Amino acid sequence: MKTNKTKTAKQLERHFKGVANHRRIAILVLVSKNPNMSLEDISESLACNIKTISEHTRRLVQAGLINKEYKGRKVEHKVSPYGKIFCDFISKF
Repeated sequence: MKTNKTKTAKQLERHFKGVANHRRIAILVLVSKNPNMSLEDISESLACNIKTISEHTRRLVQAGLINKEYKGRKVEHKVSPYGKIFCDFISKF
């Protein structure tokens, strides 16, 4: 994704803080490879407590790296366009 607008330092800080944790990086990479995952799916895949996963996905949503979509009682997670940029960065780093 190419954008013509340069992000401000504050906007960049929000994105970087979003991935400033090993669990959030793992969640971001997992969801990028497996879109439409629920909290339960993520929790099982990473062998982590669902409350922990819930808090980390909340922070990733706040950072604009993951999007939530409500499907009835289920919430599905997908990587946002900026999240895809970060996944590319992580894979190259």
